[in-house]
Amino acid sequence: MARDTEIFDLIQKENKRQKEGIELIASENFVSEQVMEAMGSVLTNKYAEGLPGKRYYGGCEIVDQVENLAIERLKKLFNITWANVQPHAGSQANYAVTLACLQPGDKILGFDLSHGGHLTHGSPVNFSGKRFTNFFYGVNKETGLVDYDQMEEIAMREKPQLIICGASAYSRDWDYERIRKIADACGAIILADISHPAGLIAAGLLNDPFDHCHIVTTTTHKTLRGPRGGVIMMRHDFDNPWGITTKKGTVRKMSSLLDSAVFPGSQGGPLEHVIAAKAVAFEEANAPEFKIYMEQVVKNAKKMAAAFVEKGYQIISGGTENHSMLIDLRSKGLTGKDAENALVAADITVNKNMVPFDTESPFVTSGIRIGTAAITTRGIKENQIETIVDLIDRVLMNKDNEAELTAVKKEVNQLMSDLPLFAW
Repeated sequence: MARDTEIFDLIQKENKRQKEGIELIASENFVSEQVMEAMGSVLTNKYAEGLPGKRYYGGCEIVDQVENLAIERLKKLFNITWANVQPHAGSQANYAVTLACLQPGDKILGFDLSHGGHLTHGSPVNFSGKRFTNFFYGVNKETGLVDYDQMEEIAMREKPQLIICGASAYSRDWDYERIRKIADACGAIILADISHPAGLIAAGLLNDPFDHCHIVTTTTHKTLRGPRGGVIMMRHDFDNPWGITTKKGTVRKMSSLLDSAVFPGSQGGPLEHVIAAKAVAFEEANAPEFKIYMEQVVKNAKKMAAAFVEKGYQIISGGTENHSMLIDLRSKGLTGKDAENALVAADITVNKNMVPFDTESPFVTSGIRIGTAAITTRGIKENQIETIVDLIDRVLMNKDNEAELTAVKKEVNQLMSDLPLFAW
């Protein structure tokens, strides 16, 4: 069979782009060679519908061991008692939770997408908005911090069946204990979507959601630095609150409902090659070096936020406690779309992003979202952060100056080309 040079040439170009550029998209990272090796393994050939030991196909003896390893390593990482590692992505994990916990039309109270939430937390264009009745809390306009008083007021008025906490663009920690008190008062289940700060939580650098939130989901490819995928977790299993029983008449546990919501409820065969790569990433995250890496991610983020503030940029909430920051560009007379396009031209990758109380459309936006997980994986330390911020500022202040963008691109390529994609 002839080699598909067309595709592999494009892959090589993407490899060059990643190696020579500054990757600042908060939801991206670089995996280790062994994570990538597992993803490209012969496990991609195997169908394995069902759970380990309960498959609908033969020949699953080895992939059962692979999946069980992934589960056990994840349980160790977060000190939990149950996990499902099959969701193909974070969105699929969240879909499975809603399928297990809700009926069509039930109420969800989620974090407003325009304030930093996620599509799967109730957006009208998403399954979570089309299938359920949605209400939203946001951030305080003055502080940029989650407004827990607003969350409580809406929860007590609307009595949602599910409260979702977690964000795709929020730079502060969460008060899970307060959220649990609100949920208990209104009779809601809590889903904590920790897709962004999962690695920081695993390293003990942020609040632990598991004792306060009934169900926790995460992606595996952001701060966990694994393959693209999702998982569902619980520290404490519990009886479903609706009294759903098994054929033998015993009350079904939430873990059983969640397993069924993944397969056959929302997915077919699990991606065992990706699950193997997840297992490798979980083992890497269980190593002592991972906490050092996570600490460096936070150091870099705090340094970067401070450098932006010093140059007159507005960081929503005034700073960061995790790997990310959301920058409101209105004070600089820029839109997120203009900023993203100019930075990409200089091989600096960010994404345009809505900011709280935005005056632009989602296709234009007033902000950009930046994260430090990927550049930290490549070996960037605090002493290089100011250089990166200087380069970003030069681009944004000269977004229509092609010569300046070309000059910055050259400096970016010189800075990054000699760094490995995975320095840890």
